[in-house]
Amino acid sequence: MQVSFKYFEELSSKELYEILKARAEIFVVEQNCVYQDLDDIDYRSLHIYYGSEGGVTAYLRAFVKNEETRTVQVERVLTMEHGKGLGGKLMKEGIELIKKMMKAQKIFIEAQCYATGFYERFGFRICSDEFLEDGIPHVQMELVL
Repeated sequence: MQVSFKYFEELSSKELYEILKARAEIFVVEQNCVYQDLDDIDYRSLHIYYGSEGGVTAYLRAFVKNEETRTVQVERVLTMEHGKGLGGKLMKEGIELIKKMMKAQKIFIEAQCYATGFYERFGFRICSDEFLEDGIPHVQMELVL
């Protein structure tokens, strides 16, 4: 399986549909969290994902959070096939793509607390106290590249 990476205007309507469907399935249905996913950030994001004929199997989006410090924010990290290592593979390749394509010096993420161990495997460190976002405990994490 090969990683795909496209800016918003490069996505086909089918690719965009499959991305949005996967995000809704994980963040709205599976996590039972009603929130506004379509937030206009997609327009300025690099969309990094694995896909198959059945749709998107793993996904994240990245966008410039701070131009001066070359900080890129990563959000909407998901896998449709849990326990197969796909999330780790996507994160590893995603970090490399973000460094190369976005010239990032730091990656910032607001991680659900249960997932901090996953991000720490890639060098992310917690940089905030715990807070609630949409009723789910989160912390801010950063990776200096």
